[in-house]
Parts: sequence; structure tokens; C-alpha cells
Amino acid sequence: MAQERTGIVTFRGQPVTLLGPELKTGQKAPDFRVLANDLSEVTLADSAGKVRLISVVPSLDTGVCDRQTRRFNEEATKFPEVEVLTISMDLPFAQARWCGAAGVERVKTLSDHREASFGLAYGLLIKELRLLTRAVVIVDQDDVVRYVQIVPEVGTDPDYEAALAALAQVT
Repeated sequence: MAQERTGIVTFRGQPVTLLGPELKTGQKAPDFRVLANDLSEVTLADSAGKVRLISVVPSLDTGVCDRQTRRFNEEATKFPEVEVLTISMDLPFAQARWCGAAGVERVKTLSDHREASFGLAYGLLIKELRLLTRAVVIVDQDDVVRYVQIVPEVGTDPDYEAALAALAQVT
């Protein structure tokens, strides 16, 4: 049974429960198993030795998630050595369609829909909705968590400047 945490996030103003442990800076990044757009499995080890910016969104088909993913896609040009991942519960087919329509090419979209492996390992799975909460996580080249931002209201943007400043310190 996954750990349940409350009082951290609201969805449309209503409190929701996050499943999984609290992710803390300085800890070893948990491994996870998600799906790429071609249905191949992707784990944390697949980007070993690189700095990773993990943008976590509930669904690419919503305004804030769309904006967040486009913003990190643009910012990725300033950090060519960084692996920028967007993880959601969207199906891989929907992610591929969205990326094509949005012209997003620098961000790798990954689906956690099959096992919720990422959401449970990183403590970002919303129990009531089986969606991921909005967050930004930075993992360094040694697989250490260097930054965690869980957005208090799922429907609002993350603090892009704080995330990008943290990324600049790690690269």
C-alpha cells in the first residue's frame, strides 16, 4: 500500500491525496518505468550521466500543461546537454499526436499510464484522479535529486524562473 500524503496539493480548490513518499533534494532519484511514444520502456537509467529536468503534468491536452511543456521545450535550447522529460498519464499515442501538433521536438514525452511507476516512486500520483500532480524535478548526472517543486494548485503554472535557475546551477 502506497504512503498517502495530504495537505500538499489542491485540484480546482479541493484538497487531494498524493500517493508515494515525499521526494527530497539530496536523495538518490528513485528509478521508474514509463513508456515512450513508440511504446518502448524508459527508465531513469536510460538517461544516466545526464542532468534531467522532469516536467510533470496531469495531461498535455489542457491549457496549463500545454504551456508548461512548450515553455520547457523552448528553454531546452539554452541547455543542450540536459535531457528534458515531460511525464503524464496520457497515452503514448496521445502524447505523440500532441507533440506533432505542437511542434515540440526537444522534450521527450513519457507516459506513466500503465503502472504509475513514476508517480508512485516520486510521490506525485493523485489518488482521487489517477493523474500526476503538476511538478518540476531536476536530477543531476549522478542521479541525485537537486530540485523539487510541487505546484500547490494543480491548475496553475510552476515557477519557471525558479526551476530554470536551479537547472542553471546544476549544469
